Amino acid sequence: MTKRNLAISEFIQAHKAVVQTLPETPIKKFFTLCHSALSKPGTPTGNDISNVVPVCDYISESLKIAANQSSQMQQLSTKFWSLSKLLAWHPSDRSSDKMGKFYQGHANAVITGHGGLEQHNFVRFGASIIGPGIEYPNHRHPPEEGYLVISEGKWRQGKGSWFQRNSGDTIHNPPNIWHAMKSGDSPLLAVWMLWTQ
Repeated sequence: MTKRNLAISEFIQAHKAVVQTLPETPIKKFFTLCHSALSKPGTPTGNDISNVVPVCDYISESLKIAANQSSQMQQLSTKFWSLSKLLAWHPSDRSSDKMGKFYQGHANAVITGHGGLEQHNFVRFGASIIGPGIEYPNHRHPPEEGYLVISEGKWRQGKGSWFQRNSGDTIHNPPNIWHAMKSGDSPLLAVWMLWTQ
């Protein structure tokens, strides 16, 4: 059996502990499916792909917000801090303007799945950090997606209005739904799972 990086394993367990506290809803069912698939480790990439960009300076501020929540969110915050230093953080390819506010003001990182620390056939598990006052534009993708919010922000789905989500809250994006997110006066940090099978 493939041995999983300890930082990944501990973060998955911390994420699972938060999910277990959620009410019985479709997002909890989705996360549970992903956790079940992740119980079998994928293949380590074998490369040191760590990379930090300036917007990552906001990660510690975001984690302080989560640390003031439930004991499960406190643990998630601690485990994410260790893991975040191993990840390759990059702006989305949705912007070609490398000097623009959006490109400079956000970054994504992948834990498992394509481009991550561990290749995985079923779950692409990652994180997004968005600096204050930045909107991550409308986008969509075939895989179903679930977010767990670490620090607060706003989301929009389809043609609906923006709605607030705070630390410990979740967002469920059905396949191919248009969605966007934005930060307010503080940075937005969230982890997400995509079902890629």
